[in-house]
Amino acid sequence: MNFLHAPPGALPEDSLAHALLVSAELIAEVVDGGTLTDGLARLWVTWPNTSAATRGAILDLSYSTLRDYGRQDFILGKLLQKPLPEPVQSLLRVALHRLNARPDTAHTVVDQAVTAAATVLGGNFKGVVNGVLRNALRQSVALEQAADTDMVAEFRHPPWWIRRLRKQYPEDWRGILQAGNTHPPMALRINLLRSSEAEALDDFATAGLAVRRLAPGTLLLDRPLPVTRIPGFAEGCISVQDAGAQHAARYLDLDDGQHVLDACAAPGGKTAHILESADVDLIALDSEVHRSRRITENLERLGLTAQVKVADCRNLDRWWDGRPFDRILADVPCSASGVVRRNPDIKWLRRSEDITRFVTLQAEIIDALWQTLAPGGKMLYATCSVFAEENQDQMARFATRHADCRREPIGGQFDCQYLPCADHDGFFYALLEKTA
Repeated sequence: MNFLHAPPGALPEDSLAHALLVSAELIAEVVDGGTLTDGLARLWVTWPNTSAATRGAILDLSYSTLRDYGRQDFILGKLLQKPLPEPVQSLLRVALHRLNARPDTAHTVVDQAVTAAATVLGGNFKGVVNGVLRNALRQSVALEQAADTDMVAEFRHPPWWIRRLRKQYPEDWRGILQAGNTHPPMALRINLLRSSEAEALDDFATAGLAVRRLAPGTLLLDRPLPVTRIPGFAEGCISVQDAGAQHAARYLDLDDGQHVLDACAAPGGKTAHILESADVDLIALDSEVHRSRRITENLERLGLTAQVKVADCRNLDRWWDGRPFDRILADVPCSASGVVRRNPDIKWLRRSEDITRFVTLQAEIIDALWQTLAPGGKMLYATCSVFAEENQDQMARFATRHADCRREPIGGQFDCQYLPCADHDGFFYALLEKTA
């Protein structure tokens, strides 16, 4: 799909119609199997001079519509005899989301959606878009009531995902799904090598920005901000990192002088936190060159040093020199089901069978890494998933395969599962010690 269907200049960049249409094309790419991340990357390359305000409007509409995705299609199913061609169908999705989020601007939303429709596919669907949105407004109460009786429309997740959570979390599944549809919190990590909590809090107070302390070195903004407005970010005193992700460095049981591996390190947030926590000799490993560059960029901003390598961590002969590690962070690839509100396209791109594929990959990674761990060393297994197959079940199988593995408790329990909530995303941690 090419940006844009509309000829350049057909819609004013600062108009709602422009933001609606661009967001619709991004969502149409997701419907076609692409990722929102890739679509946005191409968009900014195509339009590098897009204003910050326009970028913000496109991001908000795209992410928010995908968080609600499932409900819009239910409503459109009541209003259309069959789906419309893209990007018109996704234009209606975005417009319906906007109508629900900003009912006070209904007239403007309908007008701008029709204006956007006039620029694509010869304008043939301009009248259809107008009629569908006006019918949605007239029937809004009945449509919303009907949507609340449909599983996918109510919870905005695929059926297999809902069923899996309901089985694994009979008490919490509703809360997990609801959290996945919200805007994520913005947590910060203080680089205690360059600043202190007192200094950081004073800087935020001076800037008139409301934050609260969640844990030592961890702050939570009352509302998200561009990093350019965060005091101390450019100076390497502050990093953006979810509060749940900040547990990784704490649970590794670090000490000065240790030889440490961050095995799936990009983009480098946990790598940096390890280096801020202890004076260690650290290798940061990732399998992709472009992602590894982000590790280096993050370390440079923070004034930290690590050996960054590019290799598949399973292929030991490609990167390991034979020197055992005292500590390993195995933050393995996973379904990302615990951070879905940050990546709402994941809900609709993932398939149930993908979980089996991730489980197999995770087992291959930790079995390979276990060979590089020194006796008495510890490996922290981490995912940003809430699915038991990738977490508790994976650890149980690993302990069965490795007689030299001893499970170390974290906070009094062997499996530390954080569920997504208002303060943090969903993460899983398990600490494994090599006994011989």
